[in-house]
Amino acid sequence: MVLATAVNENLANISNYLIYSAMAVYLLAMLAHCFEWTFGSRGAVARRSAEQGGSLAEAAAAAARPGARKVTVTMASADGGTATLTRTALADAGDVVVTSGRGDDETDGPGAAGTDQQADLLGRMAVSLTVLGGLLHAAGVLTRGLSVMRWPWGNMYEFSCAFALAAVAAYLVLLALGKKVRWLGLPVVLAALLTLGLAVTVLYTDSEQLVPALHSYWLAIHVSGAIICSGAMYAAFVATALYLLKDAYDKRVAAGRTTGPLGTPASVWQRLPAASTLDKLAYRINAVVFPFWTFTIIAGAIWAEDAWGKYWEWDPKETWAFITWVAYAAYLHARATAGWKGRKAAYLALLAFACFLFNYYGVNIFVTGKHSYAGVG
Repeated sequence: MVLATAVNENLANISNYLIYSAMAVYLLAMLAHCFEWTFGSRGAVARRSAEQGGSLAEAAAAAARPGARKVTVTMASADGGTATLTRTALADAGDVVVTSGRGDDETDGPGAAGTDQQADLLGRMAVSLTVLGGLLHAAGVLTRGLSVMRWPWGNMYEFSCAFALAAVAAYLVLLALGKKVRWLGLPVVLAALLTLGLAVTVLYTDSEQLVPALHSYWLAIHVSGAIICSGAMYAAFVATALYLLKDAYDKRVAAGRTTGPLGTPASVWQRLPAASTLDKLAYRINAVVFPFWTFTIIAGAIWAEDAWGKYWEWDPKETWAFITWVAYAAYLHARATAGWKGRKAAYLALLAFACFLFNYYGVNIFVTGKHSYAGVG
């Protein structure tokens, strides 16, 4: 039994100020990332192709011709780099993959891709601002918990703040591990801003004690697992969405078109890593997070038995958590099954993430169940 304590209003107000401060810094980081994309060069692949006088569109068209099981076109440059276009047996029929000859992970931000020092500096500033925003954000979550001396994710406002922090943390951890994923910065910071904006407006709840059912150490175990999984799932979702768009751009190049999907400039997609890199990153993240999501569901069932006397009652929250698990299991199975690579598996990944979002927003807001103490309204 956890004894309720009085709310420390001073710490609760400090938490609110820290969250707003984090949002302001995230906004600056987002602008820095936008400027990086604006002022960055076209990208290593396109630049080298132009230097050699080659036509990337012609090379892509050659790779896409019927009957060519695997076509590779390599253009060498004076500095030792290469630009390689290949269509392999791992791709779906008609898929075209454009990669850099220096390796899948060469590109790390538009500035770095185009060797543009001004844009690269803006990208580094954006990362620094993201780190600062993340520290303020973490302090806001911490002081929220200290204001009532409990884990700070007992309602949708608190979970939203923690989810946004998990997404930012997942991005920063990938950078700290040496992964060249600075291109993730813009969508991650944008998502953090939108999530926090929704939290402080629509979902905001005053700092208060929880209902008796939530006074358990399982709050730290079960909900913490869900928060960690949500941040990783979002990073995988971004990589999957960008993979589909980059793959669509590669196909447009093969068809001789000069613009990207939705009429966007081709330079935007040239600055991203190869489609195969994006696809591989999404798969790796989902593969790593899936066991954690499995553990989260099991921990929730154990907590349900402790709080309500039954491990599973098909409560809407439980049901959609299980549906999400099945969707991600189907995606991982598809990746291990011949014929379900590339775009087909990516669509499954997007469906799985949509199930996760509905489980969080849709079930909590629109469906009545035993998890209706989420603090909305």
